[in-house]
Amino acid sequence: MDPIRILIADDHTLLRDALAELLDAEEDFRVVGVAADAAETLRLVAELRPHVLLLDIEMPGNQHPPTTVRHLRQAAPGVRILVLTMHDDPRLVHALLPLGIRGFLHKTVSHQSLAGTVRDVCAGGSRVTVSLSAESLAAPAHPDGGVLSARETQVIELAAGGLSNYRIARRLDIAEGTVKRHMRNIFGKLGAASRVEAANKAVELGLIASPVPVPRAVRRPQPVPARGDDRLAVAAGAQTPMPMPPPTGSTAPVT
Repeated sequence: MDPIRILIADDHTLLRDALAELLDAEEDFRVVGVAADAAETLRLVAELRPHVLLLDIEMPGNQHPPTTVRHLRQAAPGVRILVLTMHDDPRLVHALLPLGIRGFLHKTVSHQSLAGTVRDVCAGGSRVTVSLSAESLAAPAHPDGGVLSARETQVIELAAGGLSNYRIARRLDIAEGTVKRHMRNIFGKLGAASRVEAANKAVELGLIASPVPVPRAVRRPQPVPARGDDRLAVAAGAQTPMPMPPPTGSTAPVT
């Protein structure tokens, strides 16, 4: 029996190489290529004709995943596309399923589950595997359907808290370039020209909580009206000197 030919598309070099090594260790798998962006993925799919494509949707050149999936299906109609990503927005799942993907897997999936899914999609049948994080499934939908995706909401929330792109990338375990692409998308969706403006608009729309609580107004005591020349001292914020008693002892002046 011929091995299952797999193409891996992911812009994380370490993850991509580790995944290729793990899958190549399976007797019935053969990793035929790896890609780091959407353009390279499209070229290799057409050239190598793999049985299965493991596709990360957060790659350079993949600003609109549905369009990318359509192009991949046109280039290689027989390829089984399994989305493997940290982006677990249920709305994206619903957008991609009608386009013919065979699975949507969160990157927290185990090696055994991933390998089993690859075998399942190549065994025939119409079953589609969807694996999302519990937090994504439990999150309530925004009343207006949400302006930002779940990952974009995470990014702008961290940016509003003062984190740099590098620190956001470390916190979310994604590439810094991916954070920058999310920020560009956020700017476009919110009509913002800066991080501060984007954060303020996200707070105004109720997409994220305000990172800084609004302080209560403090009631200051009213100053006691002064008389005469003292009024000038109070107005200037000066303090009235306390009268000092005359010195005592032999040095005291005699009156």
